[in-house]
Amino acid sequence: MSTLKIRFIQVEPIDNIEDIESQSEGDVGLGLSQESTSVGDACTLKIENETESDSSSDPKDKSLFEEGQSSSSSSENSTSSRGTWDKKTDFLLSCLGYAVGLGNIWRFPYLCYENGGGAFLIPYATMLLLAGLPMFFMELCLGQYSSSGPATVWRISPMFRGMGYGMVMISTFIAIYYNVIITYILYYMFASFTNKLPWIGCNNPWNTDMCNGIYDECLSTGNKIMTVNNTCVGVDSLSEEQLEFYNIGLDTLGEIDLSNYIDPLKSKRKLPSEEYFKNAVLHEASGIGELGTVVWPLLSCLVFAWIIIYFCLQKGIKSSGKVVYFTATFPYIVLVLFLILGLTLEGSYNGIMFFLTPRWEILYEPKVWLDAAIQIFFSLSTSFGGLLTLSSYNRFHNNCYFDAVFIGLANCMTSVFAGIVIFSILGFMANELGREVSEVVDQGFGLAFIAYPEALARLPAAPVWSILFFFMLLTLGLDTQFTLMETVMTFITDFFPNLRRNKPKVLLASCTMMCLASLICVTEAGVYWVSLLDSYSASFVMLTFASMECIIVSWVYGYDRFKEDISTMIGSARVNNKLFNYWRVCWCFITPALLSFVQVYSFVNWNAPSYNGGFPTWAHTIGWLITGSTIILVPIFIIVELRNAPGTFLQRLKLISSPAEDWGPLYKNPRSAPEDKHQALVRTSESSVSTIADLVEQEKDKNILYYNCNTEITASYLNNDRYNKDESKGKICICVLKNIGS
Repeated sequence: MSTLKIRFIQVEPIDNIEDIESQSEGDVGLGLSQESTSVGDACTLKIENETESDSSSDPKDKSLFEEGQSSSSSSENSTSSRGTWDKKTDFLLSCLGYAVGLGNIWRFPYLCYENGGGAFLIPYATMLLLAGLPMFFMELCLGQYSSSGPATVWRISPMFRGMGYGMVMISTFIAIYYNVIITYILYYMFASFTNKLPWIGCNNPWNTDMCNGIYDECLSTGNKIMTVNNTCVGVDSLSEEQLEFYNIGLDTLGEIDLSNYIDPLKSKRKLPSEEYFKNAVLHEASGIGELGTVVWPLLSCLVFAWIIIYFCLQKGIKSSGKVVYFTATFPYIVLVLFLILGLTLEGSYNGIMFFLTPRWEILYEPKVWLDAAIQIFFSLSTSFGGLLTLSSYNRFHNNCYFDAVFIGLANCMTSVFAGIVIFSILGFMANELGREVSEVVDQGFGLAFIAYPEALARLPAAPVWSILFFFMLLTLGLDTQFTLMETVMTFITDFFPNLRRNKPKVLLASCTMMCLASLICVTEAGVYWVSLLDSYSASFVMLTFASMECIIVSWVYGYDRFKEDISTMIGSARVNNKLFNYWRVCWCFITPALLSFVQVYSFVNWNAPSYNGGFPTWAHTIGWLITGSTIILVPIFIIVELRNAPGTFLQRLKLISSPAEDWGPLYKNPRSAPEDKHQALVRTSESSVSTIADLVEQEKDKNILYYNCNTEITASYLNNDRYNKDESKGKICICVLKNIGS
């Protein structure tokens, strides 16, 4: 039988936190109240009594940990079972990787060029301060305070829990098609492992007569042009009428002058990289309804992409938190390398200046400000549920204030830096083709899989740069996909805590089902379905959820209560600073008003999405059903909550809009009076300890520190019987157990 030495303790306030360090090891612990992290809330834990207990004591006695526990809590919901980030850096890099995604590379540079160049940075920064950062900070606070994902965080106001389910559905829809984009990236990366990039030239089986290389080759032979019949003929063979038709004349020396010649089929010409993407990679059909067959190389890459996701997430944040050390930092290394390369290429300066030169007059157009608001909002990825998920694994007293500002600014600076890099290479490409930069710039698929590969093909050591570029896109895409999948997994395990022990199996099942759901996206009509899902799965609903979230937290729950909650995490000194009123003004007034305006404007000026022409009516119907399936959950659960609540209509409305009894930190209710917590400790010290032996028998070679915080039981293993203040910050110590032998 193991003999346990039990130390009963009670709490006494002290004035100086350093006094604790001077106490003897094992006799003293530190408990910090969640109301504040100030020294005045620190407590010394003194030995009240000592006894030796045999593990065979009367089993009828209750464990001292049962005393004072909330009836609405269970040990399965503790953060020890949910898990926490090993290091703050894990969280910061995961958040940064989630925010900095493919959109920073293939959308922001185009928007900046289209909306005034450098002048666009003014509305972009303004919208960051008024909409992006407030929503980002709010979601980090909600997730960290409650240690809850998007499905359970709405205990803050149960009538709106349908919004949490809607967020998870958005993440699910996006995860399905986003991994298809990663599939395209993998295909290109594997295809780049060659001496000659496959999209170079027009002599491949997938090329057509309209390949732009044929035109270039014809003119390079000298005194030849392409006719309206797409044939290459010598100028000498043309009649005077034909010469006049093609704007061909003689210069002052009597030589043939082709400077005014314009290709009659210019609008139909395709870059070799475009034909490769559409014909060789996608096997693109002519419409969304013509599924054709599965494109087997894409299917192989799709399965491989899901395998990567599975192995990177099989241990949850413990594994993904380590992977992001590479995936979140590697893109910056590649961008720096591309910038160095770009600055050495002819024409790169013109591309950079084309990107940055401000056109101030365009700032008077409302569309510019609306584009800035939409871009910053989607760039920071709020209202997907991902930020709530990532922050829910933070330690309670993590400084999420710093995190929000740091990641928000880093995301925006990355967008600008990426724009400079992209346009330096596009400037070189325009110079090579003899065109204006505006003629080669593109966004989305057009930039990533057509314009940039065309530029890469013209670089020295092209395959090497191509591998680096697509590997960079891969890491950017994986970071976002990690969070999307973690959001889905957190939803499942928060709802069914017993599944946490089988999380790898649950993840495998989830990845398998999503892979099957995305099979339609790797058919010959797959790119149409990717475009449809991208257009309907998130845009409108995200704006709706964001404005609702801001109103619910600021007005239904109440700004003052939310401010108090934040104070318990990061300290009253920061929250009571006058500058914190900035968040009040944004959360209560500016941000919800701005998001609502953007939402209404977007809806009024909505244009039906398209790809290679408009979608048929039935496709738009499917798209609106996808949108409706997420947003309809909000009114459905409002009705469900109203029906299940007791009392009159107004009483029920008040009840379901108020925080649930189990809302708050997992460890204790921060609005409980400190005196109550101390009294609970005193009661605990009078309880039986006979069942503790069973809890520690399997760990008898370790020193264990137990806590009782009125809601949870958690354990932290200590070395050399020393109190670990970092792990136990915000918790109340009950007793120290030390195995002293058999």
